[in-house]
Amino acid sequence: MAQTDVLQFEKPILEIDAKVKKLEEFALEKGLDVSMEVGHLRRRQEILIRTIFAGLTAWDKVALARHPMRPQTSDYVEMIAEDFVELHGDKAFGDDQAILAGFGTISGEKTMIVGHRKGRSTAERLQCNFGMANPEGYRKAHGKMKLAEKFGVPVLTMINTPGANPGVGAEERGQAKAIAESIRIMTSLRVPVICCVIGEGGSGGALGIGVGDRLLMMEHSYYSVISPEGCAAILWKDGAMADKAAEALKLTAQDLMTLKVADEVIPEPLGGAHRNPRGAAESLKEAYLRNLRELRPVPADRLIARRYENLRRFGKP
Repeated sequence: MAQTDVLQFEKPILEIDAKVKKLEEFALEKGLDVSMEVGHLRRRQEILIRTIFAGLTAWDKVALARHPMRPQTSDYVEMIAEDFVELHGDKAFGDDQAILAGFGTISGEKTMIVGHRKGRSTAERLQCNFGMANPEGYRKAHGKMKLAEKFGVPVLTMINTPGANPGVGAEERGQAKAIAESIRIMTSLRVPVICCVIGEGGSGGALGIGVGDRLLMMEHSYYSVISPEGCAAILWKDGAMADKAAEALKLTAQDLMTLKVADEVIPEPLGGAHRNPRGAAESLKEAYLRNLRELRPVPADRLIARRYENLRRFGKP
C-alpha cells in the first residue's frame, strides 16, 4: 500500500504490519521460527483495530468509503460472478465507462449486475470520469435492467459514485431526465432488484441505480444527498468544515439503518474492505443471495407496490 493511500488513523495499524514483515523476512533469512512473536503482534493489532474502529467519526467513514484500495464494482464482479459478460452502449450516444453492466452467475443465480466504475490507474479514472456517470451511462444501466426483466433475471446494483457528472455536456444530453427515467424504470421492474452501496453513495448519481426492493450498505460506506464538502461550502462557506457536515448529514450505514433508509448493513472484514477484499466479497455475496431467496417468492405486483411504499417512507421517522 503506497504511503499516499494510508489514512491517518490507519498508521498505527500499518506500523504493526511493517514490523511483522520485517520479522518474517529476518526469520526466513536466519531460518528461525517466529510464529509466536508474529501471533503476539497480530493479536495486538486486532485489539488496536477494534479500538480505533469503535471510535470512527462519520468523516472517518467517508474517508474509508473513498479509500483508493477499496474494492470497486469490477473487483466484486471478478470475485463473486462467474461467466460475466459485459454489455455496452445506450443505443443513443455512446458507451459510458463509468457504468459497468452485464450478465453473470453468482452461486448458480443468473444475475444482471450494474454498478459504478471509478477505475484504478490515472488513465482508467479519467476514462471512467472518476465514477461520475453521464446520461448515456444511466440509459445503458436502465436498458440492461429492462433486458434482465425480459428474461426474468434479478438485478444487483453496486453503488459507488461521488455523484452524477454535473458538466455542461452531460446536462445538454439530458442528465436529469436520464436519472429520472432510470428511477422510474427501476420502480416498475418485475424482477427482484437488490441495491448495495459499496463505497460512496452520492446524490442523484447514486439514486439513479439505487431504487430496488432492498438497499444494502457495506459497513464503511456512505449515502447522502450531497458530499460533506459540498454541504460545508453551502452552510458555512468553508469546505474545511466537512467533518462537521458529515456528522450533520447522518450519512453512515448505521445512521441510515436508524432512519430506515437502508435495509441491512453488510459487515466488512476487520480494518475495512480494503484490507481483505475477498472477505468483503464473500459478505456481499452472502447478503445478496440471502435477500434474493427472500424476494423470489414475492409476486411481481407486490414487489412493485412495496418499492413505491419504501420511496414514500424516505425521510419519515
